[in-house]
Amino acid sequence: MLATTEIFLIQEEAEEIAEMILESDVAEQYRICLSNLHSNKETQQKIHSFNQMKELYEEVQRFGKYHPEYKKVMMDIRQLKRDMDLDDNVAAFKVAENGLQKLLDDVSVIIGRSVSTFIKVPTGNPFFDELSGCSSGGCGSGGSCSCSA
Repeated sequence: MLATTEIFLIQEEAEEIAEMILESDVAEQYRICLSNLHSNKETQQKIHSFNQMKELYEEVQRFGKYHPEYKKVMMDIRQLKRDMDLDDNVAAFKVAENGLQKLLDDVSVIIGRSVSTFIKVPTGNPFFDELSGCSSGGCGSGGSCSCSA
């Protein structure tokens, strides 16, 4: 019965942390940028054009340079990707998305390290892996850190 109460209390604390993250300036900026991304017609047109070309690109990739449209599709997809990436709303969204991801990564690392320095925290960020001394695959993966946890 005690374990059930402990689990319930831990889940309540986790929900409080999630609520704090949702109420943070970083999360608010993410929501604003996401809204701008979806509501701007020009931005949406760039995304739509890129996605359409991506389908053709995938078709061309099946045949490689032997496809009759290979060079044209390769040039077009690069140009559309560049146009999309340089769009102010897309760029702002990517910055906001990275900021929110960094916050989530930081929280994950703090929680994981508070339990044990050997806890693997999936951040996708090699910086965090290097801090733990497991830059070549993580503890227990046979990496150069020689951890066997």
